[in-house]
Amino acid sequence: MEPIPIAEPTLPPDDLATLAAAKRTLETQPLAMKLAGAVGTPIERLFARLPAGAHDTIADATRRALDKSLQAAVATLGAPTLTAHENSASPSHLPNVKPIKPVKPRDWLHKAAVATTGAAGGAFGLLALPAELPVTTTLMFRSICDIARSEGEDLRDAEARLQCLAVFGMGSHAQDEDADFGYFIARGALAQAISKASSELASKGVAAHGAPALVRLMNVIAARFSAQVSEQVAAKSIPAIGAVLGAIVNTVFIDHFQQTAHGHFTVRRLERRYGSAAVQAAYRAIDSASIGREARSRA
Repeated sequence: MEPIPIAEPTLPPDDLATLAAAKRTLETQPLAMKLAGAVGTPIERLFARLPAGAHDTIADATRRALDKSLQAAVATLGAPTLTAHENSASPSHLPNVKPIKPVKPRDWLHKAAVATTGAAGGAFGLLALPAELPVTTTLMFRSICDIARSEGEDLRDAEARLQCLAVFGMGSHAQDEDADFGYFIARGALAQAISKASSELASKGVAAHGAPALVRLMNVIAARFSAQVSEQVAAKSIPAIGAVLGAIVNTVFIDHFQQTAHGHFTVRRLERRYGSAAVQAAYRAIDSASIGREARSRA
């Protein structure tokens, strides 16, 4: 007798619409196109303006910037003071912490702060990157954490913190990877590294900084994020870009990762409710062609 197949749970219309909005955010218009629209020049042409040695400068600045965010994630891991916007589920290992209802993330506040750093970067170009990028990335990381909390993530947990860092590595998948599943491909590439690093971080806390699994994860994220930073720097390579356009470029930059975070943590929230298999099946079933047409019409 053959086993009776068990049907996957179906998402109700409201949550299916929420998932469709998340997919629209995650699978359309890569950062390079957004930046090109902001500065009025294709990024490929701007790459030619970058000076020799720019790649090494960008890679080094990117790694230092991510390390600052990692230090912030590790230093306050498990601290009750981070629960100002957390969800209603109080973890068993913190029984005295009162749960607080999630609130809407303050995307605009972080955008304004990052625009300010972009103004300085626009005035000094690549020379400002080692000083500007750590500040910009830390502000972006705080914004991503804010978004994660609003979607029910418990940032007292190591895995949730690392998921926030991983957003920096999720915004770089190419449009032609898989029109229906690009986000899950990028996420899958990070999944094993996140799992191993979160185990180290949960067991060792602050002492885990520099642990092999955490270093491997940061290397993967840095390689992906560096490509995005290169596009941002290229957009600022226009002669006499000035403070105003520098602020615009940085606003586009943080908005890209805020939208990636909104999509990512929305998917994770739905997965907690319905299971990963059901959400992935529903995600693939959403018509990517119509999403692409809508994105082109907006452009």
